[in-house]
Amino acid sequence: MPEPTAAPTRILVVDDEPPIVEVIGMALKYQGFEVATAATGKEALQQVDRVKPHLMVLDVGLPDLEGFDVADRLGVAADRVPIIFLTARDATEDKLRGLAAGDDYVTKPFSLEELVARIRAVLRRSLDEQTEAVLRFDDLELDEETHEVTRGGEAIELTATEFRLLRYLLSNPRRVLTRQQILDEVWEYDFGGDARVLETYISYLRKKLDAHGPSLITTVRGVGYALRAPKA
Repeated sequence: MPEPTAAPTRILVVDDEPPIVEVIGMALKYQGFEVATAATGKEALQQVDRVKPHLMVLDVGLPDLEGFDVADRLGVAADRVPIIFLTARDATEDKLRGLAAGDDYVTKPFSLEELVARIRAVLRRSLDEQTEAVLRFDDLELDEETHEVTRGGEAIELTATEFRLLRYLLSNPRRVLTRQQILDEVWEYDFGGDARVLETYISYLRKKLDAHGPSLITTVRGVGYALRAPKA
């Protein structure tokens, strides 16, 4: 008897421009993915329930709902659908909003090869997040399965991007991580060298962690950041 084959990874492509949906769908099917599509935000939400996709490529400028609103409705639970936003908006503010709600942000026009690579990277990262255990440093704890973060027993609410950033720091305690290393690991790309994105998220994360105890994130001038225990 032939050995059973693994079920294909399901990708939901959401865009109101049929040519874009068609070309992305063809490229993904060629790579072995199973593809479902939607042209509106409402249809996308219905397809998530119906198809149970492993990842969603989501246009921001949909005719009924913004892609950001679709992501908000799906929430940031541990079992949420990983999202790659696809949009013509390239302002830093839009990127920050998109990465707070999703997992990656691709601007139009885009390379199909790059999009497929990013899809694989997000899927790989999503799988890693599902299989690893609880990460701890000092009085800080991050639970991979429940996506819960606590410090001194107090719950800390983080966005999806803040969670990934903290996870990377916790995976490399006391090690100095360069800005480029963090960008490559947490976002998979560097926003064209826009360091303000990383600095903004470090600031967000610091504020939330420092509200429950001494500062744990240290800035190493000219290099990057490190997670270090507070000095006695």
